[in-house]
Formats: sequence, structure tokens, C-alpha cells
Amino acid sequence: MGCMSYLLVLLIGVCTGLRTMTPIAVVCWFAYLHHLALTGWRGYAAYLVSVVIFTLAALGELYGDKLPTTPSRLSPVGLGARVVFASLCAAILAEPLVLPLAIAIGVGIVGALIGSYGGWFVRTRAVAALKCADWNVAVVEDAVAILMSIVTLVLASRFVSIDVTAAF
Repeated sequence: MGCMSYLLVLLIGVCTGLRTMTPIAVVCWFAYLHHLALTGWRGYAAYLVSVVIFTLAALGELYGDKLPTTPSRLSPVGLGARVVFASLCAAILAEPLVLPLAIAIGVGIVGALIGSYGGWFVRTRAVAALKCADWNVAVVEDAVAILMSIVTLVLASRFVSIDVTAAF
């Protein structure tokens, strides 16, 4: 389970590199729906208020990403936010996946950097190759980030044997 757990944390980091708020919203949904048992400070992710806040933030980001004035994901603020939220997602998943916190956070950060730079590279090259508007490629990237986040959390919830009643 160890290598797969690290791969899942890496993948949620990659998703965060693509869209900052989508993976944390998906993590909160999975916790709220009792697919992840979280204790201690991580338990905030299972509250309805967390689900609402992060889902609204994710929807706002999906809209804002299409605006022509939106700065690059590689700007210091954009990249910093991706690193912070990848760290948060990794820290939350470290408990149910039974990973050391510091290592999980490091793997999540690496994933965020891969997703940020890789996503930028693929998006800019796709727009140039397809000779289409950036908006079209951005929508596909949105779908990839959403689906990949969900699949990653489905796999994570399958790899942990949880007693959800023990966490609540």
C-alpha cells in the first residue's frame, strides 16, 4: 500500500497544480460523505461549511481562469497558492493513507509543481497546435482536473479500510 499511497498524494498534488481549489473541494466532499475518516484538525474537511466554502472557491476559480486578465499559474502568487493547497490536501490524506506527514506534504508539493508546469506547458502547446482559443483548452483542463481529483479520491478511499463511525 505504501507506493500506491504516495502515488495518490502525488496525483492530488498534480490536480492542485492544474486547479488550485478543485482537489481540496473534492477532498472535503469525500470526507463529508464519509468516504474518508479524518480525526483531529483534519476533521474540519468533513464539515458542511468546508464543503460549501471550497466548492464555491473551486467554481469561482473555474470561472476566473477563463478571464483574459487572470495571471499565469506560474506567477509567484498562483504557484504559491498551488503549493499551499497541495500541502493541505497531502496533509489531510496522510492520515487515512497512513503516511508520514512531512513526506506526504513533500510529495504533494512535488505533484503541485509537476501539475503547474506540466499543465502550463500542455495548455500553451495545445492552444498553439490546435490554433484555437485558450478558453477551449482551459475547459478541457478543467474537466481533467475535476475527473482526476475524483478518481484519485475514489482510489484513496478504496485503499483505506475505515470505520467511519469511529471518526464521528
